[in-house]
Amino acid sequence: MPSILVVDDEPGVRSSISGVLKDEGFDVDAVGTGEECLERANSDAYDVIVLDIWLPGLDGLTTLQRLRERQIESQVVIISGHGNIESAVRAIKMGAFDFIEKPLSLEKTVLVVRNALRQRDLEAENRVLRAKVDRQQQYTMVGESPAMLRLRDQVALAAPTNGRVLILGDNGTGKELVARTIHNTSRRKSGPFIEVNCAAIPEELIESELFGHVRGAFTGAVADKPGRFEQANTGTIFLDEIADMSLKTQAKVLRVLQEQVMERVGGTQRIKVDVRVLAATNKDLLEEIRAGRFRDDLYFRLNVVPIFVPSLRERQDDIAPLADHFMALLATEYGRKPKRMAPEAAARLRQYSWPGNVRELRNVIERLIIMVQGETITAQDLGFLGRDGVPDAPASLGPTRPLSDARDEFEKAYILQTLTAQQGNMSRTAEVLGVERSNLYKKLRAFGVTPRGEK
Repeated sequence: MPSILVVDDEPGVRSSISGVLKDEGFDVDAVGTGEECLERANSDAYDVIVLDIWLPGLDGLTTLQRLRERQIESQVVIISGHGNIESAVRAIKMGAFDFIEKPLSLEKTVLVVRNALRQRDLEAENRVLRAKVDRQQQYTMVGESPAMLRLRDQVALAAPTNGRVLILGDNGTGKELVARTIHNTSRRKSGPFIEVNCAAIPEELIESELFGHVRGAFTGAVADKPGRFEQANTGTIFLDEIADMSLKTQAKVLRVLQEQVMERVGGTQRIKVDVRVLAATNKDLLEEIRAGRFRDDLYFRLNVVPIFVPSLRERQDDIAPLADHFMALLATEYGRKPKRMAPEAAARLRQYSWPGNVRELRNVIERLIIMVQGETITAQDLGFLGRDGVPDAPASLGPTRPLSDARDEFEKAYILQTLTAQQGNMSRTAEVLGVERSNLYKKLRAFGVTPRGEK
């Protein structure tokens, strides 16, 4: 049921609007001041707020401004008196949906509220569609190098089948992207895609994560919980960093692959699952088998279709299109215009050896989006990249450079490095550096850096 908040200082107006909206089947609350409106909107999610311009204390325009500053997304309908049309127009420019003149026509009020609800639904639908497009762009395999074309061919051959795929490659090459592309172009694309990072889950918890548990199976198991294999039923499970899984857990995974049947931890019921398994690792599994750390029978079960993801060094022709791809995505994410890459900067990107592969390139572009003030990225902006995969050492400052300048330069570089590591989040950066957030803003401005979110 749509929820409406009526804000008017006249009890008769509040009562009449609330009554007619309730008769139309809406859930209606009513308050008499802008302060009460903000308080209610902070605690409850209203679909539409019907807001009078003339209010005691905080007036309607200021209340509307505060609502938008707090990113409250309710549609706002303004109630305007005869001599107040100019203010109503201002309210529309500030983001109000529409306005209703006094004396109120209750029939028109209902119509405008219904239109506001329809607009809210359209905006919500557009957000879902944009998010879907953004996800598709985010999981696009970019590049036309020979190595990338071979990879695409392998993915296209493997995806329509139900065969298990073992994805191999260095850290940061995009093994997860390959797994998602296989799922999204497979017959299981309408089913779930469940990712499990085997290296990130403690040994004592991984069996519960993968297979679920029953109530009372261990301390803290207060209810039955399905595992990742159950969650992935009719879809795909992606076991990342598979080589970091213990031998005990490997044996249980092997049983699921052989029989498509599992049991929750502490339970006896056999649960049938229909899951396609994709696995990935950056380790040499044959060496892991020789060292006794990986089961050879599990390896042969997983290695039905092996796919090797090349390092960025093996696909240098893709560096420029990847940089452009990340520039467009991250500029949208940060609400900024994409920056142009100067020829000498593009050459510097090609010269770098990229030990962190595609992931490192994305992080570098994100740093440039945040930190470069102009519209063009120069080779000087990439001075932090070394020639051989190691950041350059600071240049000699010379004997005549004042100590204060050297201190400021180090402090600026250290703050920017930390800000990049925290993905531009000022609050987390201030916490890591142990300074007040307001002081961090002041320091950045003093260094000539515009913090994220400021113009």
